[in-house]
Amino acid sequence: MEADDELVSSLPIRFSDRLSLQIHQFPLLSRPLQPPPSAIASGKRIKARIKPSVHRLEVHVPADTRPDVWNGDRGRDLGVAQLEDDREKNQGPKGKEEEEPRLSEIRLQSEQVPQNGVHMLGIVRDGELHLHPVSETHQFRPTLTYLDFLSQKNRRRGGMGSDSDSDSGPPPDPDDPTPVAPIKKEKKASGEAKEVQVSARKADDKGGMQPFQGGLSTVRREMLQAIRAEEDESWEDLHYNDVATQDAEDAFEGVFSQCDDDLECRTDVTAFLKNIRGL
Repeated sequence: MEADDELVSSLPIRFSDRLSLQIHQFPLLSRPLQPPPSAIASGKRIKARIKPSVHRLEVHVPADTRPDVWNGDRGRDLGVAQLEDDREKNQGPKGKEEEEPRLSEIRLQSEQVPQNGVHMLGIVRDGELHLHPVSETHQFRPTLTYLDFLSQKNRRRGGMGSDSDSDSGPPPDPDDPTPVAPIKKEKKASGEAKEVQVSARKADDKGGMQPFQGGLSTVRREMLQAIRAEEDESWEDLHYNDVATQDAEDAFEGVFSQCDDDLECRTDVTAFLKNIRGL
């Protein structure tokens, strides 16, 4: 504010933390998160599930399977690949499987976004500002792991003599202490072959040299452990409520404070300034 600025109005602030509030962002979605009219007419609804330990969420939106906008043959091929990919990772949805697998939904999977500080949701109602803390923020994007499974399956069909043999597994880790196949040495016209031992070392902060330990193999091992932990955890089904449902309206009302007690500030100006980064 500047010295000439005039105070127009003031709003009383009301605080509530009754809910475990999350923000869900859909960066690639250009329309509301709703099933297409053809899916609604056939009784299909949006589904959701969660892995609480790894904070992973999935939203399943029914696809528009009308013949004029949907390739049925391609949908069956992708449906089979999705089913086999789920079986391999033990990630399939609960319930009875379809007689003819087909890709009938779009899966949006979440990635948790780190929060700097405390995020708040603010809504002005009846001349009052209602604040509610946000516990987590997630961004949802389509998950297409079944395409990778289908691609690997097509490579395997190419035969053992094809160039796809090199894609059958991950590349070797350069820091993995596994024995390396010996290299054949050719006889030289002159001179003698000598055995040379080489060890990798890295410089420390003082300019000296120290043994190179861990490296990429340690990072890779931690990533594989995190992937396995996520795949081993089972999905828990959630009930998805559209914005127009009564349950959604009741949850929205829970954001607003129903208490008229005055809040007492127990933090002085010195402690507040010390908590500001960069000062």
